[in-house]
Amino acid sequence: MADPKGFLHHGREGAASRPVEERVKDWNEVYVPGSLLPIISKQASRCMDCGIPFCHNGCPLGNLIPEWNDFAYREDWGAAYERLHATNNFPEFTGRLCPAPCEAACVLGINQPAVTIKNVEVSIIDKAWESGNVAPQPPERLSGKTVAVIGSGPAGLAAAQQLTRAGHTVAVYERADRVGGLLRYGIPEFKMEKRHINRRIEQMRAEGTRFRTGVEIGRDLKATDLRKRYDAVVIAAGATTARDLPVLGRELKGVHQAMEYLPLANKVQEGDFVTPPITAEGKHVVVIGGGDTGADCVGTAHRQGALSVTQLEIMPRPGEERAPHQPWPTFPMLYKVTSAHEEGGERVYAVSTTRFEGDEDGNVQWLHLTEVEFIDGKLTQKAGTERRIPAQLVTLAMGFTGTDVQNGLVEQFGLELDERGNIARDGDFQTNVPGVFVAGDAGRGQSLIVWAIAEGRSAARGVDRFLTGVSELPAPIRPTDRALTV
Repeated sequence: MADPKGFLHHGREGAASRPVEERVKDWNEVYVPGSLLPIISKQASRCMDCGIPFCHNGCPLGNLIPEWNDFAYREDWGAAYERLHATNNFPEFTGRLCPAPCEAACVLGINQPAVTIKNVEVSIIDKAWESGNVAPQPPERLSGKTVAVIGSGPAGLAAAQQLTRAGHTVAVYERADRVGGLLRYGIPEFKMEKRHINRRIEQMRAEGTRFRTGVEIGRDLKATDLRKRYDAVVIAAGATTARDLPVLGRELKGVHQAMEYLPLANKVQEGDFVTPPITAEGKHVVVIGGGDTGADCVGTAHRQGALSVTQLEIMPRPGEERAPHQPWPTFPMLYKVTSAHEEGGERVYAVSTTRFEGDEDGNVQWLHLTEVEFIDGKLTQKAGTERRIPAQLVTLAMGFTGTDVQNGLVEQFGLELDERGNIARDGDFQTNVPGVFVAGDAGRGQSLIVWAIAEGRSAARGVDRFLTGVSELPAPIRPTDRALTV
C-alpha cells in the first residue's frame, strides 16, 4: 500500500490555479500546467488502502483507485497507467470533468479532507501521454460483424472503442460537424482543452473505428436504413431535450438555452467564428440554473467581457458541510465554488423567474424574479419580494428532460420509452428492438460523465454477446444501477 501514515503526514493539496486576472483573458485550462506532478506522490500516499474501499462504491466504473494510488506514490507511472486504463477508457476526461463521487465516498473523508483521487487520476494519464505510453490497441482479428454507434459523447466513444477492440467494425455517427458530443461543444475550453479529445479520436481511428460527422440519424439518414446496414446499433445520442422556462417574455431576443450559447463559444476556439453569434460582451448576463452547465455559462460570459453576471438557483443555498440526511459515503449536495465562480459574478439562491421584459425592438432588458420557499414540500412565492434585475443576455441552464424525439429516431426505430422519457432497455442494454441497444443519458437520463463511460462499456458487452453469443468485455454497471445517494 501507499505510506501507511501518509494521511497523518500530509494534508490535502490540489492543483494550483492561474490568477483570475490572467485566465479570464484566454480560454486555456484554468490550472497551472504541471503543478500537480511535484505534489501528487504525497497526495497519493494519503490513500489508506482500506479493507473495504468505498471509493469503489462511489465510482460506477469500478476504478482500481487504491492500486493506482499506490503506484503513483511509488512513481511507478507505467503500472499506474495500466491499472487506470483497465477500467476507464478516457481518464483524462473524467480527471478534468467528473465531480468525483469517489472522493465523496473516500473513507478518509469521514473525518478529514478526502484523497485527491481525481487529481491523481489526471496526473497518471497526462504522464502516460507525455511519455508516449498511450498507444492504439487494434484487434488481433476481425469478427466480420458491423456496429453503428449513434452519438460521439463519452458513452458512444466508450462503446465504440470497446467494440472495435473486440474485433467488430464500428462506425460512429455524429450529427455535429466534429466528434465529441457535449465534450466538444458543451464543455468550455477552460475546463478541458479539446486537444485531449482530438488525440483520443486519432487513437480510435488508428484502432479501426470510423467516424461519420454531420449525419443526424432520423433526419439525414433514416433509422430503419441504418439498421439494415449494420448487424447492431448502439444509441448514445444523449438526453438533449432541454428544460424550458415558459414564462411571459420567453420569446424575446437574447433569451437562449445554454446549449445554444456554449457551443458557439467553443466554435470560436475551433476557428469557425471570429466573434460568436451570441456573445456576452458588454451585456448584463443572467444564468438561470445553479449546476455545472450554469457555471460553464458564467465562466464563458466572463471571458467574453460581460458587464455583470448573475446566476439564479431556485433551491436554497446548500451547506458547506454534509447535512445529517446526506451521510458518508453518499454524494452530498454542498455549496461549491467552481473556477468560474472564483472569477466573479453574483449567485442568488431561492428565487424564481416570473417574466422577462424587453425593449421596443424585442430585445430582453430585464428579468423579474421573486423569492421562494418550501412550505409543506410545495414551492411557494414570498409575497412582497418581487424585483427586477438587468438582463441583456439570459441563458437557461436548467437541465434536460430526455432524449430527442423530434428528429424521428425514436419513432423510426419503433422504440419504447420509460415513464421518464428515456429509451427503455433490458438487462443487456438492449431496447425492445432486437439488435438495437442504448447507452448513456439516452437510456439513463441526465447524468455524469463517469456514468456515461460506464454505460458505454456495459452496453458494449451486451452488443458483443448479441453478435457472438459470448463476451469477455467488462460490464461495470447494470441499467438499473444508480448513484450512491440518499
